Amino acid sequence: MKTSSFQRLAGFFLLMLFSVTTAFAQSAEAPEMADALRANGKIYVVAAVVGVIVAGLLLYLISLDRKVSKLEQQIKK
Repeated sequence: MKTSSFQRLAGFFLLMLFSVTTAFAQSAEAPEMADALRANGKIYVVAAVVGVIVAGLLLYLISLDRKVSKLEQQIKK
């Protein structure tokens, strides 16, 4: 059974996501900067910007994968 490159990319993304959550669990204290951002309500802006960047990169990789797959099919013909 062949796996597409999108499935490999999704698996790699999930692996990285779970490894990051364990890294955050190691800290006993929250940094002062995070407390200040949370107190001012700016932490949500930071989280939204990071989310938009990650979503944009993911969409770019998906579209790139589709283009490469289309080119591979053209070469095989």
